[in-house]
Amino acid sequence: MYRRIIQPLLFALNIERAHRAALHLLRIAGAIPGGRWLLERGWAVRHPALEREVFGIRFPNPIGLAAGFDNDAEAYRELGAMGFGFVEVGTVTPRPQPGNPRPRVFRLPRDRAIINRLGVPSGGLEQMIRRLRRPHEGLIVGCSIGRNTATPPEAEAADYLRCFRNLYEYADYFTVNVGGDSSDSETLTHAPERLMRILAPLFDFRRGQNQYRPILLKISPDLSDEEVDRITDLMLETPLDGIVATNGTRLRHGLRTSRASIGHIGTGRLTGRPLNRRAVEIVRRIHDRSGGAYPIIGSGGLMNADDVRAMLAAGASLVQLYTGYIYEGPGLPARICRALVDDVRRAACNTADPAAAPPAEEEGESGSGAKTDDKTQTQP
Repeated sequence: MYRRIIQPLLFALNIERAHRAALHLLRIAGAIPGGRWLLERGWAVRHPALEREVFGIRFPNPIGLAAGFDNDAEAYRELGAMGFGFVEVGTVTPRPQPGNPRPRVFRLPRDRAIINRLGVPSGGLEQMIRRLRRPHEGLIVGCSIGRNTATPPEAEAADYLRCFRNLYEYADYFTVNVGGDSSDSETLTHAPERLMRILAPLFDFRRGQNQYRPILLKISPDLSDEEVDRITDLMLETPLDGIVATNGTRLRHGLRTSRASIGHIGTGRLTGRPLNRRAVEIVRRIHDRSGGAYPIIGSGGLMNADDVRAMLAAGASLVQLYTGYIYEGPGLPARICRALVDDVRRAACNTADPAAAPPAEEEGESGSGAKTDDKTQTQP
C-alpha cells in the first residue's frame, strides 16, 4: 500500500512538505485514544532475540531512527510505537533558528539518496524540553545537541553544555553533532582540540549527577582513515561512551543521477545508498582499532535487512535509519526485525538440537507489514 499509493502522493510534494505531512499524520494518530497502541499492534515486532544492552541501556531492538527526521520531537512517541528500538531527536540548539533558505532538501530517486543543506533548523531548547517532558515510558530517546549558527567558535562549548545540562533528565543518551553545513573542512570540525573543548564540560557536568547519561560523538564519512583513528583513540582515552558513524557526506562520488540534474543544488550533505559502503568501512575500522570494546551506532545508506546485517557484522552495536525509511516506507523496521529474528532461528537450528529452537512462525503479514503471529506482534 505504501509503495502503490502513499509514496507516490508524498513524492509528488516538495520533500519538506511531504515530511511535514507525515509528521502531522503521526501526531493525529497519537492524539486519538489508543492511537499509539494501534500503531504498535500494526507495525512493531517484538522478540527476545532482538534485545540489546548497549552502554547500560536495554534496547528492545537494534533499529533506531536517526536524528533529523523528528528534529523538534513532534512525533517521537508515535515513531517509537511503529517499531523502532529507539528514536533520536534533534539536532537541538539553545536558541531557535530557521536554518537555511528553501529549497534546501532534494531527492535523488535514481540513487535512493537525498541531499540536504538544512543548516540545522531548530525550535530551540525550551520547545524541546516541553516536548520531551511528555510521558514516554518504555521508549528510549536519544537527543542530538548542537550549537547555534550565530555562536562564535570560542563560545560554542557553552551551547553544547547548555543543551546537555537542561535536557539531561529527559533523554536517555546524547549525541554531540559537531557537523552542520558550514564551509569548514571536516579536519577542522573534528580536530581533537576542538572536540575536547566541547566534550570536557559535558563530562564534568555528568560526574556530578546521580544518573548516568551516555555521550556519543557523531562523525563524518569524509574523514580520512587517519582522522578516524585519531577520533577512535580519543574515545579510548576519555569518558566518551561511543560513536555514531556516520553523518552525511559532502562528496558526490558514484551517483547515477547526472551532474546536470544536481548542478543547481550546490552544497549540502548526501545521505542514502551511495553512503553505505564508506559508512560500513568506518564502522569496521573503529571496531577493529578499539578491539570491539566501545559501542558504535552504524548509520548511512541502510535500505534493507542485508544492509543492516552488513553493518552489524562490521561491528555496529545498533543502527539508525533515515533515508532508507523515507524510500522504503514505515514497514522497513518490521521487515528488518523479522529478518534478524529469522537469522537467530536458523543459527539455532544449525548449531543445536532443532527441538530447542523457537518454533517457526507461519508466513503471513498484516496490511502494515508486521507479522500477525503473537510471538512477534506487540502485546497490548
